[in-house]
Amino acid sequence: MRLFIDAMGGDLAPEAPVLGSVEALRNDPALEIILAGDLAQIEPFLADAADVRNRITLLSAPEVITNHESPVMGVRTKKESATVKGMLALRDGEADGFVSAGSTGAVLAGGMFRLGRIPGVERPAIAPLLPNGKGHFLLIDCGANVDCKPDYLVQFGVMGDAYMKGVVGIENPRVGLVNIGAEAEKGNALVKETYPKMEKAPYNFVGNVEARDITADQADVIVCDGFSGNLILKFMEGLAGTLMGIIKGEMMADTRGKIAGLIGKPAFRRVKKIMDYTEVGGAPLLGVNGAVVKAHGSSNAHAFACAITQVKKMIDGKVVDIIAKGIAEQTANAAE
Repeated sequence: MRLFIDAMGGDLAPEAPVLGSVEALRNDPALEIILAGDLAQIEPFLADAADVRNRITLLSAPEVITNHESPVMGVRTKKESATVKGMLALRDGEADGFVSAGSTGAVLAGGMFRLGRIPGVERPAIAPLLPNGKGHFLLIDCGANVDCKPDYLVQFGVMGDAYMKGVVGIENPRVGLVNIGAEAEKGNALVKETYPKMEKAPYNFVGNVEARDITADQADVIVCDGFSGNLILKFMEGLAGTLMGIIKGEMMADTRGKIAGLIGKPAFRRVKKIMDYTEVGGAPLLGVNGAVVKAHGSSNAHAFACAITQVKKMIDGKVVDIIAKGIAEQTANAAE
C-alpha cells in the first residue's frame, strides 16, 4: 500500500507529518509513503529514519495552499502543491490514499476538481469521528456544505453508513438526522423534506436525533447540513475544554480536591484519552473517488500517524466501493 502525504500542511509541518509518517512505517512493514513538500525542510527530520528510509519516496512540491487564500484558486493555480499532486496521484493510481493537515478548503476543492467525485455523489462531505461515551459516532457533514438539499443529506447517510461499516466495523450502523425534536413533523423545511427520503434509503435510519442526544449513543452516524455540523463540532470542542478546565481548577482549589485528584488521576487519564482527537487522527473526506483523510491542523506526530492508520482502514475496508454501491442503490430507489 502506497500513501501520499502532504508534508507541508498543518501548524507543525513538516516535523509532524514527517515524524508521523516514520511512526506509521515502523508500525506497518508493508506500507510505503510518498512525502511531498519542500525537500530541504523535510530531509532533516529523516536523519533518524534509516530503518524505514527505503520505503519513503521524496517528491518536490514547493508550493503551499494556505488558509488565507481561495481554496479553489489555490487548487487551480498552485499545480506544484502537495494537495494538487497528491489528488492527481490518487486519481491516476500512483497512490492508494492521501493525508493532509493543511487547508481544509484546499483538500475539499482538490478532492472535487482534481480527484473527482464518486459517480452519483452530489456533494462530498467531511465527517469526523467524535466520542459518545461508548465509542465514537460519525458527524456528517461538519462544514463542507453549509447549504444543503434533502438529497445531499440522504447521500451523507449512505456515505456515513459505508464508513462505519468499512472502518469502524459496525455491521448495521444506525443513521440519525439532527433535528429540534424527535417527531417526523418537526423541524425546518430541509429536515421535514429529508425525513421521508431517508426512510426509503438503503441504510438503518433511526429517525430524528435532538442535539442533547447526539452524544447519548442514539445513532452511529449523525447526519446534518455543514452549517449545523460545524456548530455542533466546535461547541463540543469548546465544551470539552471548558469542563476539563473547571474540573482541574476545582481539584486544585483545596487540599481535599488535591487528594481526590491524586486518587482519580488514572480515571482522568482514561477520560482524556477518550476525548483526545489525536487518537482518531482526522476526518475522512467522503464522496470523492479515493481514500482521503484531513488531519487536524494542530496534529502532532502521533496524531498524524493515527490519520495514516485511518486512511489505511478506509482502503482495506473498501469504503469508496461501498459508497459507490450505496449511492447507486439509493438512486435506483429514488427513481422508483
